[in-house]
Amino acid sequence: MRVSIIGAGLAGSEAALQLAKQGIYTDLYEMRPEKQTGAHKTGDFAEFVCSNSLGSYDITNASGLLKHEMESLGSELMPLIMDSQVPAGGALAIDRVLFSKKVTDKILSNQFINVIRREVTSLNTESPIIIASGPLTSEILSISIKNFLGEDYLYFFDAIAPVIEKDSINFDKAFYLNRYNKGNKDYINCPMNKEEYQNFYNILINAPGIELKSFEKDANFFEGCLPVEILASRGVDTLRFGPLKPIGLVDERTGINNYAVVQLRQDDKQANLYNLVGFQTNLKWGSQKELIQSIPGLENANIVRYGVMHRNTFINSPKTLNPTLQSRKSPNIFFAGQITGTEGYTESIASGLLAGLNMANYINKEPLLKLPAETMLGALMNYISYEGHSSFQPINSNWGILPPVAINKEIRKNKKLKKEFLAKRAEETLKNFLNTI
Repeated sequence: MRVSIIGAGLAGSEAALQLAKQGIYTDLYEMRPEKQTGAHKTGDFAEFVCSNSLGSYDITNASGLLKHEMESLGSELMPLIMDSQVPAGGALAIDRVLFSKKVTDKILSNQFINVIRREVTSLNTESPIIIASGPLTSEILSISIKNFLGEDYLYFFDAIAPVIEKDSINFDKAFYLNRYNKGNKDYINCPMNKEEYQNFYNILINAPGIELKSFEKDANFFEGCLPVEILASRGVDTLRFGPLKPIGLVDERTGINNYAVVQLRQDDKQANLYNLVGFQTNLKWGSQKELIQSIPGLENANIVRYGVMHRNTFINSPKTLNPTLQSRKSPNIFFAGQITGTEGYTESIASGLLAGLNMANYINKEPLLKLPAETMLGALMNYISYEGHSSFQPINSNWGILPPVAINKEIRKNKKLKKEFLAKRAEETLKNFLNTI
């Protein structure tokens, strides 16, 4: 029996490789480059669109714990991520072009995966399918999915940060440093005094944005990826306590405690390109250039990719999915990736991993994996499939979705100790679970 996978993004690529590992043939459909989205730039698989960072790899961070669980479950993309890593302090960031090439090469060379480069316009629900078409699912496929589910789509908006050339940065003003001087000096920092910040802020709040299409007027932004202009609209100091916070970033050459600091993170393996951390935006390109070049150290910045905003589509998972990612309407159909309401690169890969494992079990007539709620991935799957949501919104991995636990007062009041306790519990729970299957 063959499995069809729609979408060769992070989730679809991971799912295809999981099935191939078990000797199950798949037809992997990808419409790019024949038909592009509003955010992708290439036809390669598993393309990173917004940022090049997957967040922390520290197991006491929710996203870090999820990565460790993925490794325990045998993720095929995690080793490629580690091989494509670029310096980013405590974060796990990659050369996105190199990573996509590695994934594409691995899939194209796999005898169990047949790649079909065309848009899927309808669903054959009588055959096994993993729908991993992503948040930028084409309009015609969206209609087909909606008709199958019988539920309205939900949606939110996502934004992409600009990328600039390192050689265009003025290092008389900019400096290398990780926050609190932890680890190597991976980030480039552009400091601002109060007057410079006020000038930057005035440009930002008065800059025109790109006109939204009629169906986009009621913009529903994902809180974890807000455009910088939306953050600025909440108050003059919002950015200084958010992506531009200066705490722990003092230039050793001056010793000055800065009023605000813009950070740039390496975007490619050669360290030629850097993206502006937290600068997702929908400003017009001319306004973006004026804003970026108002930042000290970026006066002559060469912008190689401007920020854009795009509509991300996701299904009403609490009404349609089981925590195994199997459709409640048809056992042949599984969903994976951001279309399920799991927000974030790591979460997309993790859901593709689980969908691939469970589709293989379904094909082999074995019980589907329902991961324990004490694990981060299990908690995430429980959250998106919980029918009691009054208003479902996309979510990242976070400690709040784990079930409560009885712990002593000392641990409960110490955030670090509590996270260590929850991480250890998750690890032990997953290990015991895997030993029973």
